[in-house]
Amino acid sequence: MNNSPSSKELLELPLEKLIACHECDLLMLKPELADGETAECPRCGFELYTNRHQVVRRSMALVIAALLLYVPANFYPIMRLNLLGQASVDTLWSAVVGLYNNGMEGVAVVVFLCSMAVPLLKLLCQFAVLLSIHFNIGRSYGLLLYRIYHHMRDWGMLEVYLMGILVALVKLADMADVTLGMGLMCFIALLLVQIWLEVTMSPHQIWEALSQEQPHAGN
Repeated sequence: MNNSPSSKELLELPLEKLIACHECDLLMLKPELADGETAECPRCGFELYTNRHQVVRRSMALVIAALLLYVPANFYPIMRLNLLGQASVDTLWSAVVGLYNNGMEGVAVVVFLCSMAVPLLKLLCQFAVLLSIHFNIGRSYGLLLYRIYHHMRDWGMLEVYLMGILVALVKLADMADVTLGMGLMCFIALLLVQIWLEVTMSPHQIWEALSQEQPHAGN
């Protein structure tokens, strides 16, 4: 005997009790999950969401770590280049300035936005959202900032910039003496922390917490 509600019964339920699969559009009751459990679509098997343990505290720690890595990643030397007796030290910021000074203002602006400005704004939005949940203040502003964060996700392309750096290092290795700097290590660490943060900061739990009057995301 099938006890699942019919389509008509589902449509009569409040929206907060329903969830739709992003793959096959199946509308179903939102399952109640314990810590660490994952909800899957019964029709196509798509992972709907995971109820992560202490998501706010863990995400807060990762955001703070990323913010601490941001300055050295962008302003510490990425590499030291010695070519024909001439030495130069390059950072992400000096690369932006160099592009601008060489008449490539448009490219400089794009590089600045995608590698420096947008990643920092994303981290600040995430930090503010987590603070609003943790201290149960400014939830409406938290919702706005989380929407802004989702719109900016596709514009922060640190991994693309990292690939450009690695390609440049490979090409320069045969022509000059290249020494890796602390900035590159911090940049790689920043990228890894941000990836970890994306995995940890469960969107389902964050949206749910922002819509509640009390913290609800596993503080």
